[in-house]
Amino acid sequence: RSELSAPIELLERNMKIQCKCHGVSGSCELKTCWRSIASFRIIGEILKEKFDNAHEVTQKKRRGRRMLLPRYQKFKPHTDTDLVYLKNSPDYCDFDMQRGSLGTHGRECNPNSDNVNGCNIMCCNRGFITRKEKRVERCKCKFHWCCYVECEECFREVQVSTCN
Repeated sequence: RSELSAPIELLERNMKIQCKCHGVSGSCELKTCWRSIASFRIIGEILKEKFDNAHEVTQKKRRGRRMLLPRYQKFKPHTDTDLVYLKNSPDYCDFDMQRGSLGTHGRECNPNSDNVNGCNIMCCNRGFITRKEKRVERCKCKFHWCCYVECEECFREVQVSTCN
């Protein structure tokens, strides 16, 4: 199977039939139906769930055929709809030019988020610092007929958190 077969099957399994009626004042003299894929958000949530539960596998030859088997026997075998991987991802926390990772030291993060942009995850348990910073922004913008916008520059004090 190709790398794309699982995502394509996922899209196909989540397709819905949608119909629209045509006719005078809402009557359904003619009905047109089509298949449509689920919303991008739904597909993204399903893929994220599959990614979080991906199975680590190893490649073995049995009877001349290559097979993917669970790397650790205590885990159940993967199904055709599971995502699998042969190698762990590199550690993106640390600078490693060989792997193309710039690391997360000095990266801006959100101390109030539990997502990947949150300081707790992004900073890889190294902690973070928060400082006040003045930023220049466009403000008091006015539209002049015709055809340009004129703005002033305003300074705003913001709190910026960056990874240690």
